[in-house]
Parts: sequence; structure tokens; C-alpha cells
Amino acid sequence: MNRPVVISLLVCLLLASCTDTSTPAPTDTLVPSRLAASHTPAFTQISRPSVTSSPVPASPPPVITFPPPPPTLDPNDWKNWSVIPSFIDPSLHNVYELGVSLGNDPHAFSIFGDCQTRPGEFFGVFETDPASLQSLSPELRETVAYFNGSFNREASTAQDGTTPGALLWTQWHRGEYGCTFAETPVQCELRTHRPSFVIIQVGTHFESRNTAYLQKIITQLLDAGVVPILATKADNRELDERVNRDMALLASEYDLPLWNFWAAVSDLPNRGLYTRPDRPLQGDIYLTDEAALIHRMTGLEALNAVWRAVTGN
Repeated sequence: MNRPVVISLLVCLLLASCTDTSTPAPTDTLVPSRLAASHTPAFTQISRPSVTSSPVPASPPPVITFPPPPPTLDPNDWKNWSVIPSFIDPSLHNVYELGVSLGNDPHAFSIFGDCQTRPGEFFGVFETDPASLQSLSPELRETVAYFNGSFNREASTAQDGTTPGALLWTQWHRGEYGCTFAETPVQCELRTHRPSFVIIQVGTHFESRNTAYLQKIITQLLDAGVVPILATKADNRELDERVNRDMALLASEYDLPLWNFWAAVSDLPNRGLYTRPDRPLQGDIYLTDEAALIHRMTGLEALNAVWRAVTGN
């Protein structure tokens, strides 16, 4: 045998001995028995419950509420208006906020009136008589506490014989109450006390230009951010009740609250009025004790109602 043939045979024998001709083991014998049961092929399809899509319901439209319209009050029917104003115009909140921004004291109110609105005859007892204060409801006691300092205060705007014209006269205050002769009682009160509310109850000492003067006063108050509270009176010294009717007309014209004191005493004999023996010529313009108590209480209730409505307290 020649040498190349021998070499070829040797190579073939070596290759045959290196080749594995045994049968391969089954696939499952390559996986441990404790894992075989849970083994999941990589691409096994997992079934899921079918989900039926439904359209998302539309949101309900927002509910818009509007304040009730103001009641229609006929000024000529002022006798039937409620004693305490039942509707306070929302625009007065803006007047109040204007006043606070100008420096008005939110804890102060003033009175524009005659002798029956001075502290000793009207509101003073709420600061000087503990029994009168304790007789009030908790709500009214809160009002007195909030406005403490305004109830028993003397002012140039609440004096014997005050009229709307007197409130605009620079000589009426006689230079007292911290006023100067360059200012009217109204200007003086707005400067020295800085009220946020003013109760206006003048007219017993009537005069021919009541309404024109009152319009000037109301405009001045509104421009200063002060909320006016108008009021009727118990007497009819002018004989035709025009002063109370004019107050109702002004309340309607300027959308202002009206404290209808006349209605509060209309059931009393002679509307709670009498003539003072020392002043017989003035006639029935003074309040009896019963009428004075009603005057005090309904005035406080009117102030309370307007203050809470305007400020949200």
C-alpha cells in the first residue's frame, strides 16, 4: 500500500471516532420535573375576557342660578312696605367695598336725624344699659358688638330740629363735634367718623326742598362708598304724608333699603305720638315710651339686616 493511501485511511478512522452517533434525549428530560408542569412556551396566546366598549356619557351642562328679581314696590303704596327691608340690592356690596378701599371704617355707622335719633332717645342704651343689651337676641348682640362705639355717640348730624337742608349748611354744627366752618355736617361726619353705613331719618321739621336736599346727601354718601338706609317717620306734621312718600320714592330711585318705622307703629294709638307740655306748638311729634322702644328695636333690626346682606356676615 502506498503511503498516501495509508494516510487517508488513518484520517477517516480518526474522524469516525469523534462523531456522536447516539440518539438525542427527549426534550422534556432537559427540563426539571418540578418546572415541567408550569412551563409555558414563550409565544403562548393568553385568552382574555372580551370587553364591550360603550360611549362615555356626556357631562351634564352646568346649572346656572340667577338671583330672584327684586320685588316691585310701589312708592305710592309705602304704607304697606315691610318694616324691615326684605330685599337689599346686591349692588350695595360694591358701594361698601368702595368705601372700605377709601378708608371707611367697616365697624362704624352714623345717624342723620333729629332729636329722636340722639343717643339718649335712640341707640345709646345698647352701650350704656347692660340689661337692654342682654335682652337682645344673640344675633343682635353680635351686631351691637360689631358696631360698638357708634351707638352712644353724639354727632353734628343728629341734633334737635335737623332737616335735610341743615345737614348741608356749614353753620349748623356751630363749629362743634370736631367740625370746621368750611364743611357741612355731612362732610364733617364722613371725615371724623368714616362710617360705612348711615341711617337717614329726617323730615319731622319739614321744608319745601326736602327731596332735592336728600338727593344731594344720598349722592354724596354713595360717592364716598357709604351705604344709606332710608327711614320713614311716625308723624304727619306736613299734613299730606309727603315726606314718607318721598323717602319711598328715593328708595326706589336709588335702589336703597327703607326702614319703614311708620308701619311699625301704625297700630298704636295716635301712632305712639304725643305733645310735650313744654312745647305745645310743636304738636304730636314725640314718641311715647312704647313707641320709643319699637323705634330703637326696629332701627337695630334694620341696621342688622342691611349690614349682613351687604357684607355677607
